[in-house]
Amino acid sequence: MSATAKLGAIPHEDKGRSVGWAALACMGVVFGDIGTSPLYTLNTAAKAASPDGQITPEAVLGIVSLIFWSLIVVISLKYATLIMRADNHGEGGILALLALVSPRRVKQNRRRAALLVVGLIGATLLYGDGTITPAISVLSAIEGLKIYAPQMEHFVVPLTVVILAGLFIIQRNGTSWLGGIFGPVMLTWFIIAGMLGVGGIIRSPAVLAALSPIPAVTYLWSAGPLAFVVIGGAFLAVTGGEAFYADMGHFGPLPIRVAWFGVALPALTLSYFGQGGLLLAEPNSPEVLDSPFYALAPQWAHYPLVVLAAVATVIASQSIISGAYSLTQQAINLGFLPRMTVVHTEGREIGQIYVPFVNWALASGTIAAVLGFGSSDALAGAYGIAVSLLMVITTLMATYVALHWKFNPLIVYAVNGSLLALDLLFFASTSTKLLDGGWFPLMIAFAIAFLMLTWRKGTQVLDALRVNIRERTQDFIERLLVNPPIRIDGTAIVMGRMAKGVPLALSHNVNFNRTLHRNVLLVAVEMTETPHAQDHDRIKVVPIDAGLTRAELRFGFMEQPDVPQGLADAMARGKIEKFDLSQAVYFTGHETIIPLGKRPGLPRWREAIFAFMHRNAQRPDAYFNLPSAQVMEIGIEFEI
Repeated sequence: MSATAKLGAIPHEDKGRSVGWAALACMGVVFGDIGTSPLYTLNTAAKAASPDGQITPEAVLGIVSLIFWSLIVVISLKYATLIMRADNHGEGGILALLALVSPRRVKQNRRRAALLVVGLIGATLLYGDGTITPAISVLSAIEGLKIYAPQMEHFVVPLTVVILAGLFIIQRNGTSWLGGIFGPVMLTWFIIAGMLGVGGIIRSPAVLAALSPIPAVTYLWSAGPLAFVVIGGAFLAVTGGEAFYADMGHFGPLPIRVAWFGVALPALTLSYFGQGGLLLAEPNSPEVLDSPFYALAPQWAHYPLVVLAAVATVIASQSIISGAYSLTQQAINLGFLPRMTVVHTEGREIGQIYVPFVNWALASGTIAAVLGFGSSDALAGAYGIAVSLLMVITTLMATYVALHWKFNPLIVYAVNGSLLALDLLFFASTSTKLLDGGWFPLMIAFAIAFLMLTWRKGTQVLDALRVNIRERTQDFIERLLVNPPIRIDGTAIVMGRMAKGVPLALSHNVNFNRTLHRNVLLVAVEMTETPHAQDHDRIKVVPIDAGLTRAELRFGFMEQPDVPQGLADAMARGKIEKFDLSQAVYFTGHETIIPLGKRPGLPRWREAIFAFMHRNAQRPDAYFNLPSAQVMEIGIEFEI
């Protein structure tokens, strides 16, 4: 349930306080990534602008102005004001946006098919982002140790690896206990970052000239080819903006906007302007150029600030890890990934689910990034390219949805076209780092996108084969009447992928065992393109004949399908006749795929990959929460 729906049930006098609490909570979840970007953004851009180690006042003002106006246009205008309007029944995120394109109807429209591929690439870019974000965030925080203690430099990478390893290890136990401190810690972080920034502004009030876009335009115009690299560095200030949209369903748009405009944006502005003021005051200081954020703090507060920064970056990392779990669950339910083990923890917002395979894959990629790149400066190039491409894709898909919703085309093309031009500029600037590490998240994204498309196409081939092999319902009923099997007492619940024909598990059982329960319920589970299925539309029941009934259960793509609970609810509503669920037998098919290259649609080598994914998918009884003691599997082979 989205936060908007939750607020709808709250008395009017409590809504203000509820929005306030939601705004506090969302600071840790939504703003963890963008909130810790002051640790590495300005120094990355400043180093790009000063290859000789000397930075000019014009470059400082230009960079600060570029960062500030990027926050205004990309975050405040694009995400907080416009993109968050493209919700899917209150839910946001790239897969919610992809569901609005209706991927199951892509055959009707080539443009939809192209958008499907583009949207899948956008979704997988979040996995690349999820690999880089914990690495660069924690690494940049721990690097603060070497500012006043250069001898600690050799401990930065090992300590970062230990922190990240611990973070991934605790995921299996659930992390809801961290959720309670996320908001207050990030609020403290924003307050301190803003206060430190005030000190830098006081030292050089001239930095306030960067409130105008003119210094940015002037500097970029005169910087020549160097401007492209500087733009790529400044872009790091807006990484994390996609969380505004992705987490909209958890909190609702209003609390996110209140927290952004009321706390996060002012604090980030003060921090960046303060760092710029310090660079104006000490342009030739290597320490300031290396880490202007930490240089703002007095020496006595340096190590407590490192600790606070480390905690804040762990929060940013936890948010992206939890987001990867949620993204995976949505992708499974929408049919883009095979079933995986999804463990439900006790959490309500953070750590609701834990996906072991995703956790350890992210852990391997993140630790490999830390060991391979070795510093936040090296990781900065790898970081921006995935996020900037995701922003391009989000704008493209939001444009399509806006046109589909019949908004004025002239306004849509004018506004979204301008935002797309800015996104493409950022993407082009970050692409200059493609060979310096930008390939890493792109390689992850494209590999996962390839697996998603292989799984989806293989599933379509397999479904077509099922339709051809399945016995027609009417033929099966006639066969039962002509040559009836032995009918035994009780209820059989036969699981099948589609609500047509007779599931192979049932026909095989009748053919070989010559038995059939007196009551047979043919259950097909459909995952809808809405986040949550409506209660009144949860089940569709069609009586057949000879004791057979067909039931189609619907679940939203953000829900975990629970067949027994769905049937119990249907009985309580009088949709199906009551029976004892604890005594029912669930029939499922244990499918084995044999890739032979017989079917059009996939070459044999991709069929082999699909067969491998299918073989290692979670068993249907676990995925649909069927009681294992009541499940009978029927082995079925498919040659494709």
